[in-house]
Amino acid sequence: MSYATVADIKKWLDEDELIQLTDDGDQGVIDEAVVSEAIAYAQDIIDGYLGTRYTLPLAQEPTILTRFCADLAVCALYDRRPTGRPEHWQKRCENSHRFLNLVAVGKISLGVSDPEGSGGREQAKVDAPDQLFPHSELDKY
Repeated sequence: MSYATVADIKKWLDEDELIQLTDDGDQGVIDEAVVSEAIAYAQDIIDGYLGTRYTLPLAQEPTILTRFCADLAVCALYDRRPTGRPEHWQKRCENSHRFLNLVAVGKISLGVSDPEGSGGREQAKVDAPDQLFPHSELDKY
């Protein structure tokens, strides 16, 4: 499942900045393989959060995940550089993690239902024999 594409990243970064972040060979072009790798990394982070609550892959992909995937991918691209992330990208990355954590703990819903209805978690099931003596009988002893 792909939450974001290279085209989605291009919506948030201008071409010159994306070239600076990805062009390790000084070719003067965007290295789309590097961008795709950053997107895959961001998707793994998202799946790590969502997998605690939802069965993956999601049957329906919420569009809100595109923005968070793009933000996390851009942060990963900045992390490749010694200068690190600009402050506004650092905040966007932190906000993405905060949102995904709230989804994982069930405080925010993605608006998609889990096919098993279990939220991706195993349900405890108890299989025990019927009670031999009711409480009223035990009180006599």
